[in-house]
Amino acid sequence: MIAVLDYGIGNLRSAEKALQRVGADARLVADPEEASAAAAVVLPGVGAFGRCMEALRACGLDRVAVEAVAQGKPFLGICIGMQMLFEFSDESPGTPGLGLLAGGVRSLPDGVKRPQMQWNVLEPCGPGSPLLGGMGEPAWVYFVHSYAAELSDHVVATCDYGGPVVAAVERGRLFATQFHPEKSGQAGMRLLANFVAASQEA
Repeated sequence: MIAVLDYGIGNLRSAEKALQRVGADARLVADPEEASAAAAVVLPGVGAFGRCMEALRACGLDRVAVEAVAQGKPFLGICIGMQMLFEFSDESPGTPGLGLLAGGVRSLPDGVKRPQMQWNVLEPCGPGSPLLGGMGEPAWVYFVHSYAAELSDHVVATCDYGGPVVAAVERGRLFATQFHPEKSGQAGMRLLANFVAASQEA
């Protein structure tokens, strides 16, 4: 079972349904004990970083996320769910993130429209990620965000939006995307199918 962490913010059901469409036994899970028993974990998110972190902590699902990554379970963060993996965000000063990835989340570059609310092309980087395999070239995906993670060694894809903007990261079985795969057509469905396959192999 893949647990889609249900902390009460945003349209979490769209991620659940997209995973089910590619063959996953995916379920919205609000109970920390049930979520801890899952084979893989997905953390979606929309809205403000601080509000999402507060809601995640209030229902105890922050500990589930940290423990899942520590145990090496396949884990996928989506949009704000990706940003919450880092130590902090400029959007919500004083609200710590999960700290599962070093660094923080910064505002998009000066001179661009905020939010980036559009389709954009993925630009893979590094040795290649199993999460991004078979998405097509070019792979168009859908973004809605005003903040993005800092560049680091874990970045596996960027997009061009006033310069390189982090679009996907990977560290072991920890994956995350700034874009919304569930809104990204066939390319997004392929990414989710890749994640499901990684979960089954694990």
